[in-house]
Amino acid sequence: MPATHGPRRPDTPGRDGFLTTRWSVVLAAGRMDEPEAGEALERLAESYWFPLYAYARRRGLDRDGARDLVQGFFARLLERRDLASVAPEKGRFRAFLLVGLRNHLVNERERERAEKRGGGRTPVSIDDADAATRYGLELADELTPERQFEKAWARSVLEEALERLRRDYEARGKGKLFAALKTHLIAGDGPSHAEVAAELGLKEGAVKVAVHRLRKRFGASLRAEIADTVADPEDVEDEIRFLFRALSG
Repeated sequence: MPATHGPRRPDTPGRDGFLTTRWSVVLAAGRMDEPEAGEALERLAESYWFPLYAYARRRGLDRDGARDLVQGFFARLLERRDLASVAPEKGRFRAFLLVGLRNHLVNERERERAEKRGGGRTPVSIDDADAATRYGLELADELTPERQFEKAWARSVLEEALERLRRDYEARGKGKLFAALKTHLIAGDGPSHAEVAAELGLKEGAVKVAVHRLRKRFGASLRAEIADTVADPEDVEDEIRFLFRALSG
């Protein structure tokens, strides 16, 4: 990772021309003494708690146990403000999380539930019904806990990229267009171009162009989301390949 001059606000240009992303800010701070680093880590935790929850469930924990384990892991991580123990995995937030939770699970086997939850602090909000529903949709029967984590991670990245894109379209006053076309991003299902054109009062050719632009913007949104979870911009394409392998495996 290139040398830095202290953490900057996430999603701002760095001196090397790349964006200073959330995970880069956390790593640049080292022990997270800077407020921006703690905020960046909390934002990442809010976005990517579910793959850890899925991993914990696959390891045999029930709903309450998985929730408590994940909340306790993030509480301790934020309270300690120390990333030194996982130096080999710091380059990618995905690897950092899995190694960290494995260690936390071992350490917490003999502790009381209150200690698992970090003394009552819950830095990541986990809705029991939402978590159970999402986990129920995972095809987990034949997967190891690690593969379960990888597949859940890939889906979470796609969901975050889609949400990032939705906010972008709504900010430009095109939220209705996004809602009408978003089903064309993944599998090409949903209403036809002609149906969307009739609904929005556009020509069919204009809808085709809009779908092409939406897919292009989604690709950019996906790369931006992945960039937030790696320390080196050169790792983005490799992470994209990993993501689609995880989804197809």
